[in-house]
Formats: sequence, C-alpha cells, structure tokens
Amino acid sequence: MRGPLSRQFLGWQLVIIFLLLTSIAVFSVSQSGSSFRATEGRRMLSVAEDLAATEGVRMSLLDPFRQDALPAFAESARSLSGADHVIIADPRGTVLTSPDPDQRGQPLPLGASTVLSGHAWVGEVRAGGVDSLVAHVPVIGPGARVVGVVAAGRETPDFFAGVKRAPGEPLGLLAFAGFLGIAGSILLARRVKRQTLGLEPQEITRLVEHREAMLHGIREGVLGADQQNRITVVNDQARELLALPADCVGRHIDSLGLGDRARDVLTGRTGGVDQIVLRHGRVVVLNRMPLPAVGAVVTMRDRTELVDLQRELAAHRTTSDTLRAQAHEFTNRLHTISGLIELGEYDELARFVDRVSHTHEQWRAEVGRRIADPATAALLVAKFSLAAERGVQLRLSEDSELGELDEQLSADLTTVLGNLVDNALDAAEGPDGRIEADLRQRDGAITVGVRDSGPGVAPEIVEEVFRHGFTTKAARDEQRGLGLALTRQICRRRGGGVDVRNERGAVFTARLTSEVRA
Repeated sequence: MRGPLSRQFLGWQLVIIFLLLTSIAVFSVSQSGSSFRATEGRRMLSVAEDLAATEGVRMSLLDPFRQDALPAFAESARSLSGADHVIIADPRGTVLTSPDPDQRGQPLPLGASTVLSGHAWVGEVRAGGVDSLVAHVPVIGPGARVVGVVAAGRETPDFFAGVKRAPGEPLGLLAFAGFLGIAGSILLARRVKRQTLGLEPQEITRLVEHREAMLHGIREGVLGADQQNRITVVNDQARELLALPADCVGRHIDSLGLGDRARDVLTGRTGGVDQIVLRHGRVVVLNRMPLPAVGAVVTMRDRTELVDLQRELAAHRTTSDTLRAQAHEFTNRLHTISGLIELGEYDELARFVDRVSHTHEQWRAEVGRRIADPATAALLVAKFSLAAERGVQLRLSEDSELGELDEQLSADLTTVLGNLVDNALDAAEGPDGRIEADLRQRDGAITVGVRDSGPGVAPEIVEEVFRHGFTTKAARDEQRGLGLALTRQICRRRGGGVDVRNERGAVFTARLTSEVRA
C-alpha cells in the first residue's frame, strides 16, 4: 500500500475493521445457525410426531383407497406449524403427498436418515439444490411395522438471512460499528499526521539516517539524557571521551562510574559553559543545554592536546620567570657590588661575592648529587631562583635521592613536583617562608613530598583541594584549581595517589610508579 502516511494508515485501519466485522458476522451467523437447528429441529420433530400419531393418517396409509385424504392432513399440519413443507411417504420412501406436485411418486430425500428402520431422525437434507432442516418420523401400524413416513422441514437460511436472524438487530449494529471504526480511523490518521509534522515514512527514515550519520560523523561528543538523567543517545566520540560502557544507553548517569565532577556537569548540578572534566587521562570540555519537557543535550570536545600545550607553555613561562628572577637578583647584586666598591669596602665585597656564589653553587651541587634525572634537577634549580625572589627558602630533605627516569615518567614527575612546589610557594610566600622537597625512589615507585611553612589546609577541605575547580584564591583564569586535580589524575594513572596533612604547615605526598593504567 503506497501513498501518504495518513492514507496508508486509513487503508490499513479499514482492512482491520472489515476483517473484524466479517469475523463478527460469521460468528453471529454460526451462532444463529446453531440456534436455528436446535429450535426448529425440535419444532419440526414435534410437527412430524403429531402428524404420524394421527389415526386418520395411519388408516389412510393402510387403505390405498383412502390415500386421497393425506394431502389434507399434510397441508393442515404445515399451515398450523409454519413448516416450509410437510411430506408423507409410503414405507418404501416414495412420496405420496407434497407441496411440490413434481415430487409426488419420487423417492423421498433421506440423506443419513434412519426413519425406514423405525427410528425418528432430525438433520439436514439437500434436495433440488436447497438445504433443509428436516424431521423424519415413522408411522407405526399394526404389529409395530412401519406403514409410512412423515417428513416436516424448513429451509436452512443462507449467510445474509442468518445475519438477519441473529439476535439484537446485527445489521444495524454492524453498520454502526463500521461507521464508528471508519470515523475513528480518519481522526486517528489526521492525529498521526500532525504528530509526525506532516512527514512521510520515507522522509522520517531519511531524517533518522541523517541524524545517525551526523551524530557518529562529527568529531565532537554528543550525549542526550531524559528528565530522569537516563542516557537516551550517545555517539562514538562521547563514549570514547568519557570512557562509557557499550551498554550505557538507557542507564542512569549516576550508575556509570563517572567521577563526581563529571556527574555534576552531566546532570546539571554544576552549571556554566565550557566546564572542564578530567577523565582517564583526558581533559574534556563539556557544555550542557537543558531542553524543556525532554531532558538535556551535552556536547563535549577533547582539550587534552591543548592542555598539554598549555603545560609546555607554562614550563617555558616558568623558565622565563626564573630567568627574569635571576636577572633581577643579578641586577640587585651588581648594585650592591657597585656600592661596596664606591665605599671602598673591599673586604666586605669579597665576603659578599663569596657568599652569593657559594649559595648557588651549593644548591646546584646538592641537587646534582641527589637528583640524577636531568629534567627534575633543572626544575629544582629553576624553582630555587623563583623562591629566592619571593623571599622563600627552598631546600631538599637529607634523605632525598632519585635516579634517572624514562622520558614519560620524568615528564609526569616534573608536572607533579612543579604543581606541588608552586602551590607551596603560594602558601609560604612571605618573611621566613620555607619549603622542603623530599624525593625518594624505591622498588620502582617514586614518592614526592613537599612541605611548606604556610597556614596549612583546613580539615574540612582536605579532599576538596584535589577536585577540579577548587581554589582558595580569587580565580584569575579558568586554570585555577586545575593543578592539584591534574596532579591527582597523573598519580592515579601511574598507579599511585596524592594526599595532604597538616604538620606545622601543609605536607603534600604524591606517589607514582613506572606502570601506566588505562
């Protein structure tokens, strides 16, 4: 069936209605036929029995000269009973009297009747192309012998007559049901047309195919959720970015094992644009758009490479800051040397130069002796100059010792150490500020400890400081609160972790291994 959707829908509905009405009509006819056979069969049997028991009929059958009276008996019984025909036959089954003159002298249609053996019988018989419900009753004469047969019958109604005979005016009921069905089908077809926005099935199919192609073809992740925060649609990119299971569609967001930050953004508990989420080594930017009465759509993009570039830029910025600090420190020392020369304080000048050179040489020597990894050693040398500019003393613990590392582990270690030292510099900045770094390597695991002389971390925010976006400072850019979150992510990816405790200041302890987890 082709054509517009409403016409197809109407056509199929009409077919269903026609089949339903036909089934009802067939059932009604069948029920009417059963009722007809039961009722009329008993009535025809009663008519035949009464006629067969009439003395005049019996005497007429016994005396051939009195058989002319049989038609009167038969017609009287037919008119009184309402039967279609009443027939009287002799013992051999030859018709003696019948409403049809042509039937006289012909064999009586017996079918499966047992009347000639002396037993009454009721059933259907076909004669002259017409089916009739007939009752056959034997006429018993002297000596209990059969002297004749009485047959009373009614024509069996055809299909349409059976419908008319069905109780409760079935034709009217069928017509009314058909009218209601057609009217309802037309209204339903119009409603379906409105709900599908006038689109035909082929157009809906193409629209779905285009949507699937767009969802899985774009590089951005797309995730849809209903009002109960159950996932309704997700493309391959979103599943990869958030590391979602293959059977995530239909599941609640809280049951997917996502981190607190990701759950808050996906469910709308955390609002705003360009929300950053850390997930399995990826930095993902999420934007959630609520849809009234539907749910929400979340788009996401991968910013891991951009953040890596930002980290490299931050490293270069740290280097430039260190060089600037060293230049500033060198300028101040030149001014001091110049002043001592002008004052003629040559002995003090010698002691000053010796003290300055000794401090830096001692730090570089200590770092070189304890730290064999070049990148980590260079980071500590750079942070020493930056700390000196801020008036903070940076030193290594007596037990610090670190060998050479592979490139990836070294990069992760410098990121963790740099974030912890920067955090300590912010906390300990001021007069008499002190920072102690402790690096140890044992059985393939590296432990990094950074202690500062700051005010410490309040007990109620010990866990909060590692969540992305948390900061105790006024936010100047979107990267605030990202350092410690990245530190924890790197440590967990390296099979370790990071924690903080208060001990005359904050003590951050990070653990990394050489193994990388997915």
